[in-house]
Amino acid sequence: MTTWSIAAEGFQSPGPADFVYPPLFGEGTFFTKPMLITVLGSVAVAVFFYLAARRAQRVPGKLQYAGESAYGFVRNSIALDSIGKEGIKYVPYLATLFFFLAALNISGIIPVLQFPATSRIAFPLFLAVVSCVIFNYVGIRRAHGVGRYFKQMMFPAGIPWPVYILLAPIEFVSTIIIRPLTLTLRLTFNMFAGHLVLVLFILGGEYLVFEYSGVVGILAGSISLLGSIVLTFFEGFVQLLQAYVFTLLSALYIGGALADEH
Repeated sequence: MTTWSIAAEGFQSPGPADFVYPPLFGEGTFFTKPMLITVLGSVAVAVFFYLAARRAQRVPGKLQYAGESAYGFVRNSIALDSIGKEGIKYVPYLATLFFFLAALNISGIIPVLQFPATSRIAFPLFLAVVSCVIFNYVGIRRAHGVGRYFKQMMFPAGIPWPVYILLAPIEFVSTIIIRPLTLTLRLTFNMFAGHLVLVLFILGGEYLVFEYSGVVGILAGSISLLGSIVLTFFEGFVQLLQAYVFTLLSALYIGGALADEH
């Protein structure tokens, strides 16, 4: 039996509509499941680091060690490696960004929640704008003024002046528009596509096992369901990786803004 005939009998493949949730408290309210996941993720990150640091000791316990290791990962592997010694002052923001994104991303494979809030473009866009504001502000302070900052960015020294006609608008658009846009779209599309594929494997496998009669349906459905388990672990890896990439690029942009010429 063809895929078309299976769909005709009732299987509805997942699509963009599966990313639209009605308000949790009925019409006239605005609080949706993605917003709930965002609140829960924020609380989870805050509670974890509060408990880890509440009774800090010279010889750390297990929770304190976990918190220090997590914070140290962002400090050493992202901030210091990407920015240098000056990156220390930006560790609080970068650590908050990384673990907040990791919590929102990983919610896509957590039972009951099972939805990555960052697949809704508003959340990555807001965080990308925050990073954009920070690294541009850092650049303006480093250059001692808005005019000098944009001059250094759009008109780097040592280039023939006719090249500036093409280079200046490219640098401006790249720094002010393209950077936050690529940060946003990279994260959103990865979370959207990963969740869509995972849901397809689960729903398709369930349909073939329970609705599609015959050995072929049971076998194909079982393979699909087993594949969804493998995909779940892979998706968890991708979710953490995307949180790392978003934070790393934010750090690289800050590091570029701190350079003498950028």
